[in-house]
Amino acid sequence: MKHHDVIIIGAGAAGLMCAATAGYRGRDVLVLDAAKQAGKKILISGGGRCNFTNQKVEPNNFICGNGHFVKSALARYRSSDFIDLVERHGIEYHERDHGQLFCNDSAKEIVTMLLTECEWAGAKVKLRTEIGKITQADSGKFEIATDKDVYSCDSLVVATGGLSMPKLGASPLGYHLAEQFGLKVLPTYAGLVPFTWQPEQKLKFEPLSGIAVPSTITAKDGTQFSEALLFTHRGLSGPAILQISNFWKPGETIKINLLPGIDARAAIELVLANHPKQNLRNTLGHWLPKRLVEALFDEALLNKALNQLIHKELEQLAVDLESWEIMMNGTEGYRTAEVTLGGLDTDELSSKTMETKSVPGLFFIGEVMDVSGWLGGFNFQWAWSSGVAAGQAV
Repeated sequence: MKHHDVIIIGAGAAGLMCAATAGYRGRDVLVLDAAKQAGKKILISGGGRCNFTNQKVEPNNFICGNGHFVKSALARYRSSDFIDLVERHGIEYHERDHGQLFCNDSAKEIVTMLLTECEWAGAKVKLRTEIGKITQADSGKFEIATDKDVYSCDSLVVATGGLSMPKLGASPLGYHLAEQFGLKVLPTYAGLVPFTWQPEQKLKFEPLSGIAVPSTITAKDGTQFSEALLFTHRGLSGPAILQISNFWKPGETIKINLLPGIDARAAIELVLANHPKQNLRNTLGHWLPKRLVEALFDEALLNKALNQLIHKELEQLAVDLESWEIMMNGTEGYRTAEVTLGGLDTDELSSKTMETKSVPGLFFIGEVMDVSGWLGGFNFQWAWSSGVAAGQAV
């Protein structure tokens, strides 16, 4: 049996960050993963450019059953610390809306950087290794049987991720391990995920596929995001929808403001004052794509001149444009979800070290736990911060 100080299951963002951090402390570290390639989720993220963090990361950018849990790790390893690491490796990057940072060239640079750090730190990464049975001996050491060898370690770190994007190898292994050791796992859901149409909506809105408009979307609980809304063949997507999906529950409606920053009633009345005979279709066409206008409103109404609209119609128009309430069928699920909501209950963990309170030497980091960030680099920052927190403790 081959013994290591630390074994990390999962060669993703959190696992590699933890490995390098522990390796630099002189720990003998081995990372195991069934994948053929390390950091597969990093490689496809951000359209292949990896939105690796955000300029401004706050605890309120995260969803967690315990709102205070994320504070310690985020404070001790900030986005500025990861940016420094990126700059030390000469990776060029740029900032987009809302402080999102992306590689100029390729997400491969982030994976190469992490693997280089592991190499410099002396941490070994072993891929194409199927994890079998994991047990804890009376001595407290963990034993990991794989399809190739049996290993033992003093500290075991679970960095297996969630259920999102199964085509990249996502699995429930981390949740099963947590339950095996008697830890509480909260129900999991697809997060940062597009919505799908109801059958009757699909007939009406499928032809709008490809149309994107600015929007403000509000969930039932009042959470609100102002970003682009995208119509697809399957439903609604775009940054605003992905963000709001984290706060949506099946059977709830969402409210969409298609004219954010514009008072619809006042804007229509201004056109009415200057062009009373202009029809409604052309008026709305100044603000929204024609195909969207025609899908949302009755043709007879669109053909009316503005001076033919009665008070009630103007009122309803403003409501439809600023508070379009719609109940979607559901989400696209884990297949396209960027994160998994829920997971290991953070009450089971130390917020400083990510070590389980009831099983000394057992750590969980990254997406496997009940911490999910907003869209915009926050989930990667949680991977870096939680990985460093555990790496400093193992």
